[in-house]
Parts: sequence; structure tokens; C-alpha cells
Amino acid sequence: MNLEPLLQAPIAVQFHVGAVVPAAMIGPWLFCAPKGTPMHRITGKVWLGLMVVVALSSFFIHESNLFMGFGPIHLISIYVLAGAWMAYRHARARRIAQHKRHVIGLYLGGIVGAGLFTLLPGRIMHDVVFMQAQEPSDVGPLMLFLAVLAVCALLMLALVLISRAGRVKSGTH
Repeated sequence: MNLEPLLQAPIAVQFHVGAVVPAAMIGPWLFCAPKGTPMHRITGKVWLGLMVVVALSSFFIHESNLFMGFGPIHLISIYVLAGAWMAYRHARARRIAQHKRHVIGLYLGGIVGAGLFTLLPGRIMHDVVFMQAQEPSDVGPLMLFLAVLAVCALLMLALVLISRAGRVKSGTH
């Protein structure tokens, strides 16, 4: 792994990745945690907000310039914006099956599918993931990145433990 390509990327790419990483990490927790709890609702709103930020920030990234600065990946961004609105609307109306379908689609399309696309050769994230650091000084940004991931993982663990403690305290398991 080599963070140098990301650190040298335009600020829009860095901002985009900064929103994608926590969204990618929060998503699995939301799928596994108890549904309908206050923690689920708050975390779900944060996740949907991150997904909207991810989609909107993509419109400032113009690496795949097929049509006026935009490429096929931007169609996924439009899908994410529409899907986020639909997921929120269905949750508010208590149409849980439709809400769940949209959220799963957002994660699979907006995080997994788009994420796999970014790993193609010639893309910044391909270089980040598959290129080796050239100098020992490149270890600093990698360690910072790993530290941020560790903090996110600890926060997710804390959310799970808080959620479970609330269920035990209230008598629901």
C-alpha cells in the first residue's frame, strides 16, 4: 500500500475518499446491528449523509472524461443520490422492506461496485492499494491511514457495545 498517490491527488479526490472510508466501514455495522433502535436511526442518518457527500463530491472528480468531464462512474452517483432519498423516505414511512432494499443497493452499488471500479489499473486507488512505497519516509502517511482506520474500527466497536448494553438494560435481547 502506498498513500502517496492519494496524497498527491486533487483535493476533491481526497475529500471523496475521506467520506467513502467511514461509509464503507459503517455499512456492515448497520447491516448486523439491531434495527429500529435509536442507535440504528442515528447511525443510518450519518451513513446516508456520508453517501450523499460521496455522490456529490464525485461530480468534482473528472478523471474519466468521456462526456464534458463526466464518465460512467457518475451515473452511480446519480443512483446513490436517488437511492439515498428513497431509503430515507421509505424509513420515515415505515416501509422497511423497501428501505432495506434501497440501502443494500446503495452499499453494493455505491460502495462495493464503485470501489471495485476504482481498483482498475490507471486509477488512483489502484496505485494506492497495489503500488509499494518507494522510500521509508512513505511509511508515515500509511501509519496515519492505519491509525484512522483503527480509530474508526474502535468507534464502531463502541457503537455495537453501547447498542448491546442498551438492549440488555431494557430487557430485550
